[in-house]
Amino acid sequence: MEQKHIAFIGAGNMAGAIMGGLIASGYPKTQVTASNRSQGKLDTLASELGINTTTDNIKAAEAADVVVLGVKPYMMEDVVKQLAHLNDGKRLFISIAAGVTVEHFESWFGKAVPLVRTMPNTPSLVGLGMTGLYASDSTTKDDKAVADMLMRAVGKTAWVKTEAELDHIIAAAGSAPAYFFLFMEAMETKAIELGFDAATARELVQQTASGAAEMVRRREMPIRELRRQVTSPGGTTAKAIESFQAAGLETIVANAMDAAIERAREMAKEL
Repeated sequence: MEQKHIAFIGAGNMAGAIMGGLIASGYPKTQVTASNRSQGKLDTLASELGINTTTDNIKAAEAADVVVLGVKPYMMEDVVKQLAHLNDGKRLFISIAAGVTVEHFESWFGKAVPLVRTMPNTPSLVGLGMTGLYASDSTTKDDKAVADMLMRAVGKTAWVKTEAELDHIIAAAGSAPAYFFLFMEAMETKAIELGFDAATARELVQQTASGAAEMVRRREMPIRELRRQVTSPGGTTAKAIESFQAAGLETIVANAMDAAIERAREMAKEL
């Protein structure tokens, strides 16, 4: 694949992670530019990654084949309108902002735009992300390949056929790390109540969670079957699972995911 010049407008944590992943994968440093209002972040990126930096969004985007829009959703309209004259059909724009739809972008750009919306999650910060992607009608096969390459620098990707399905990605992956953190937090709290010191309680929980996730990754069988394999009838695990199910855990999780989807839809309307 041709190594295009990529400009990141906004150098927050997620953008920084993607840039770091690209460079770690061997992408040429000279082909990556970061633009940000804060010079401090730019100095750090230049020092750690050796990429180009600037505080001028237009300068960064003008020199790029791919423009990654990494600013906060409430800032996106101003930034896009600043760059609208660069929507000449030759540049691919990639958004990593939640809740900003293709309709929003086309309104601010003033016309249809080659755009890929992405929905990465926070494990992308450690190279283990899961990103949902949706492409506008103006994108090409090559555009999609570039966007996929970009997000695979920080984990795995899943393409959706409709933009509405990105909200489902939010519920199943984007917001989901916090679900696991909440569960782990509850376990850690109980472990401390049982007499373990804080460090040991954390180690018990994090190692178990890491091991369980790795078993899911390595063993090609339904997750339900993995759960059954460690649940001996009448044993301690069975009693714990029965307690979860009696409390309606499956319904609680389903309702939480529905709530995330509904909030994603509300956020899009608020822009």
